[in-house]
Formats: sequence, structure tokens, C-alpha cells
Amino acid sequence: MSFPTDPQPQVSVIVPIYNGENDLPDLVECLRAQTFPSEQVEYLLVDNGSGDRTPQLLQSLRESCHHSITIQPLLENQIQSSYAARNTGIRAAKGAILVFTDADCRPQADWLSELVKGFADPAVGMVAGEILALPGDTLLERYADRHETLSQKHTLAHSFYPYGQTANLAVRRAALEQVGLFRPYLTTGGDADLCWRIQQQSDWQMQFAAAAIVRHRHRATVAELCSQWRRYGRSNRYLHELHGVSLMKEMAMPDYLYRWSRWLLKEAPRAVKNTVMNSPQAGSKVPVVDQLIDQLLDTPLDLLCSRSRAQGQRQASLPALAKEVAWITEEAVGAIAPANATVSPP
Repeated sequence: MSFPTDPQPQVSVIVPIYNGENDLPDLVECLRAQTFPSEQVEYLLVDNGSGDRTPQLLQSLRESCHHSITIQPLLENQIQSSYAARNTGIRAAKGAILVFTDADCRPQADWLSELVKGFADPAVGMVAGEILALPGDTLLERYADRHETLSQKHTLAHSFYPYGQTANLAVRRAALEQVGLFRPYLTTGGDADLCWRIQQQSDWQMQFAAAAIVRHRHRATVAELCSQWRRYGRSNRYLHELHGVSLMKEMAMPDYLYRWSRWLLKEAPRAVKNTVMNSPQAGSKVPVVDQLIDQLLDTPLDLLCSRSRAQGQRQASLPALAKEVAWITEEAVGAIAPANATVSPP
């Protein structure tokens, strides 16, 4: 297979948005600050049927930013799914490199420049950048930060195939023309599914760009944290049904009893002793009392996340429509082709 290459590729950045009026101003400021040449990039902001002021704000931003960056507002109101919104952006895109992020992400200034560097290798079809946390000072934000919950290093180390999360992922248009777009009715796990299909059905390679950074805010409440991990569980179930990957093994009651006993008899007393006997962590801005609380609650929060993920995995069932794969060119194969259908890509 011969791989196309372009020393100065045109880039299309695609952002799905649902009720994002509070995030849009900060996101656009990050886009305006990009060091990547503005004449080589377009920003496709896709409203996914928002009920707030997102549509009006998109039009206003398009007009106010037209001297600095190219913003094109789009609408996807037929399917309520971020993947359907991304597909709408892909079909409207002019770039050879398609870059994905989310409305609540904050790309750093060198993000695009660093992300696109990976495509200098003509064999590379996907580049995943890093996802770091925005500054946060709540107990749950500190917990997620310690465990690097958002980092791509977890997804890139997946035992089946590596994949990049769409909060920070770039893909060659040629790869999508070959294997299809996102499954538009899927509600989670679509990034893994797309990356895995590209690796299974083509010779395109994946690369990690550690210096291509977007920042994302961690969940700040218990309800948000549990919802996040239930979504991870649903993703496990969907990817199991689509690709046959192993499900996460659920903890049984004896496992929970062991972990709670270990925490009560060993971990909690050790955390208190370390706090009393030792000085606060060098360079830490977290008060010593909060450091103790962080240590005491680390295991309980681990168990809460594990339980929520198990709930999501157990309760999920992949809808039939979610198996369908969309294509760029409707005339060639139809807007949507069934999963595993024997069709020739456009």
C-alpha cells in the first residue's frame, strides 16, 4: 500500500457541541491562540440539537472571528449522538487531516502544530495527543488527577488494539474513506471502535504525540464521577459486542470485603501515621488535612468507580442501530451501511 503525504496538509478541526454555550467562548479563544497557520485550518463546530444559546453563539463567533480563524457552524439534529455530529463535520470538511476535540476541552497553543507533526510519516493514519486535567482543587478532581483518569496512556495501552479518545485525536481522511466513519447511533466507545476498524482493515499506523495537549476538567461531584464510570462500563459492553473484547471482571462480595478490611485495618491507620509523623508532601499546595483526606478516601473512591463501571457494563445492551457504520459518500454506499456488511468503500 502506498501512503499519501503532504508537507503542509489542510486541517479540519471538528467539535461536536450539545448545550455548550458556557464552554464555547473559552474554547474559541484556545482555537484563536493556535500556532498552526490559520490559513491551513478550518474549525467545524457542530451543534447537536442544543436547547440553549449555542446556535446563536456559533453564528456570533463565526462573524467576530472571521479575521483571525475560519469557523463554520454546522447542525446535526437528526441523531442525538456526538459521533453523528462528528460525521456531519467530516462530510463538510475540506482537510486531508481531520482533528477531533470536544467543546469542554481547552487545547493548548501548540496543540495542532504538535498533533499534525505525526503525519510527516506517510504510514501514520492516526495521531492521538495527550489529555491533561484543568486545574481543580476539589477532592474528586485531585483523585482523578492522581490516577490520570483522562490520560491517553490508558487507551493507547489497551490489550486489544491501541486507540485515542476523540477529545484529542487526528485521523487521515483517506483512512475514513477506506473503513467508514463513526457509528452514528453509538453513544460511547465510538473512538475505540473507529481506531480498531482502521487498524484491523487497513495498514495505517497509530502514533502518540505527547506534546499535543488538550486540557479537560475532571468531574467535581460524586454523581458526575459515577456517571463517568458507568459510561466506561457501557463502552466495555458495546465494544465486547462489536469486537469481542473481554468484559471487565466484576468484583464479588468477598473481593469487596477484602478491600474494605485492608483499608480499615492497614491503609487508613498508615495514612494517619504518615501524616502525623512526616511533613506535608514537598511542594504540594494541598493543605495537610486535605492530603490526609485524599489518602483516606483513595480506596473508597476506587471501589465506587469500580462498582459504577460494573453497573454500566451489566445494564448496557447494544442497540441494533448502533452496529451501523456511516460513510463519507452517500452516493457510493448509502449514508449508513450495516456493520460487517460487504460493501466497497468509496
